Amino acid sequence: MASIFVTRKIPNNGIEKLKEAGHEVDVSEKDGVLSKEELLTSLSKKPYDAVLCLLTDAIDAEVFEAVPTAKIFSNYAVGFNNIDTDAAKEKGVIVTNTPGVLTDTVAEHTVALMLSITSRIAEGDRFVRAGKYDGWAPLLLLGTDLKGKTLGILGAGRIGQRVAHVASNGLGMNIIYYDIKQNEEIEKNVGAQFKATPEEVLAEADVVTVHVPLLESTRHLINKERLATMKKSAYLINSSRGPVIEETALVEALQSGVIKGAALDVFEEEPALAEGLSDLENVVITPHIASATEETRGKMAEMAAQAILDVLEGREPEHRVA
Repeated sequence: MASIFVTRKIPNNGIEKLKEAGHEVDVSEKDGVLSKEELLTSLSKKPYDAVLCLLTDAIDAEVFEAVPTAKIFSNYAVGFNNIDTDAAKEKGVIVTNTPGVLTDTVAEHTVALMLSITSRIAEGDRFVRAGKYDGWAPLLLLGTDLKGKTLGILGAGRIGQRVAHVASNGLGMNIIYYDIKQNEEIEKNVGAQFKATPEEVLAEADVVTVHVPLLESTRHLINKERLATMKKSAYLINSSRGPVIEETALVEALQSGVIKGAALDVFEEEPALAEGLSDLENVVITPHIASATEETRGKMAEMAAQAILDVLEGREPEHRVA
């Protein structure tokens, strides 16, 4: 029997999967993110064999040292920028993630954000709830049609490709994209046109959606200078990672009309928002819930648990990142 620590409550099917295999599972009793000190204290209580952690946990060399018996840190997320993978390799600790399962879910949320901001749905909801609606008017809350418009995708991975499929086939949009390498699949499936630089996408697109991992090379990928290259009628969508957008620069751009609107599910300093962001009418904001469906979060729990079982039973985990 192995001992496993889970840093936060997750869907129960993942926990039961570990217990059914005969392992002892301790789940953090705190209703929220463990501080660094709390995490270190929790991991020091037992010689844990595995840790199931979340994107909100900062896992570095100090954390690995607190639980030297752990063979694996299974990250309940697709992204793993919260884990120092170099330190993991030095300590001989396996790191895994949960990719693929949330592709459709995040893509659907991205399209929902795009429709919400261009059709002014959230703004209209607030308008009605505030008692301002006194009847139909020809110029009331005019939005923007998407059919025939150009969608620019930054990052043509699984999620970016799925968004392109829905936007092209479902909404009749034209697709352009930028990635570090050309993607023949997205070009074949939706007729997407490759652009050699992010600036080309930003300058041509009516809507820009971001689907890149958070790396040093993508931090502030969208900054003040690049926002200035966008059309004044353009919208920016982000369901990837908050720090890929310089949030204070985005607030300034939205306030001054550099771009028309934005829709964000992630933020640079979560859970804090840049000053003034929540006061703007031309922005839709959701609380990092792009993958938040019962089906997807449950499957993520199963995958994270399975990775732990694979390592404990001597198998190579399917989704190893370090």
